[in-house]
Amino acid sequence: MTEGIETPEITGYASFFDELKTAIRQAQLKAGLSVNRELTTLYWQIGKDILRQQADLGWGSKVIGLLAQDLKRTFPEMKGFSLRNLNYMRAFAEAYPDLAFVQAAPAQMPWYHNCTLLDKVKEPDYRHFCIQETIANGWSRDILVHQIESGLHKRQGQAITNFANTLPKPQSELAQQILKDPYNLDFLTLAPEALERDLERSLLDKLKAFLLELGSGFAFVGSQYHLQVGGQDYYLDLLFYHLKMRCFVIVDLKITDFIPEYAGKMGFYLSSVDDQLKHENDQPTIGLILCKTKNSIVAEYALRSTSSPIGVSEYRLAEPLPAGIEEALPAIEEIQKELAKPFYLDHSTLDGPDYLT
Repeated sequence: MTEGIETPEITGYASFFDELKTAIRQAQLKAGLSVNRELTTLYWQIGKDILRQQADLGWGSKVIGLLAQDLKRTFPEMKGFSLRNLNYMRAFAEAYPDLAFVQAAPAQMPWYHNCTLLDKVKEPDYRHFCIQETIANGWSRDILVHQIESGLHKRQGQAITNFANTLPKPQSELAQQILKDPYNLDFLTLAPEALERDLERSLLDKLKAFLLELGSGFAFVGSQYHLQVGGQDYYLDLLFYHLKMRCFVIVDLKITDFIPEYAGKMGFYLSSVDDQLKHENDQPTIGLILCKTKNSIVAEYALRSTSSPIGVSEYRLAEPLPAGIEEALPAIEEIQKELAKPFYLDHSTLDGPDYLT
């Protein structure tokens, strides 16, 4: 071994470590915008080499700990050579054996996004879906975790729609993909007697969270958006514009089960927006009827008879606490008052000086 590092006799270890040092130093020379890709590729290469050495020479897991110590000692200025991270590198290379795929997809994300996926997503297809969505939408790690935990892959593109019959390709396919079923509105809590207006107000209060749930590309235009048709006034619950699809999207909120009449009303709204707001370069306006519940067969029949592009989805709210439990909880003011009290530690009850550090 070089550089004065003492290493036990392990077949092939010394030459392997020297090769790693060369690869790491070469990677250090590459900088600029490609640094994340180079670093992820380096981590993949280290993981692949560890897998190969374990398979060819029968190395056990303890060698990874030794490797972590030697790498940190040799490259003290570099972070990322902990035992935990080396195990991530090994798992990363095992999960993605194809370097071309790594450079085209996972390497476009921060390293700890990849670690999160290794921890939380075991199915390869689901992991690839999360990678594609993260790259396309620029998700932070917190948002990625939220989307995984909310089961996005099971909801994306699952709304009941008539887009295939009412929109040209590829808009019909894209429109289908941007709608979900159900929508996860667990950031809201509504009383059982809440009205549609209460649901709308709550969504406006949490507009940032609602836009995140809607997905990328949605720009908020307005609530209770006023339209005048035939001298009469009409108001759209929520109006959005989708930047990628280049079309308006009307969201009609319902706190009840879906009924066919909702589709007729939405068709009227869509025609009105197309006539009054749609620019000549815009695509046809899309409608989303967001209901508390729906009968899928009834929704399919209702949409089959209309030429307006409409989707129907359910939403899920956070469950309110039972009245007895909610009443037993302290009020926010009481908690704040308790936290403001000074805290005194009685050292006479402690057994020794170690507790005082």
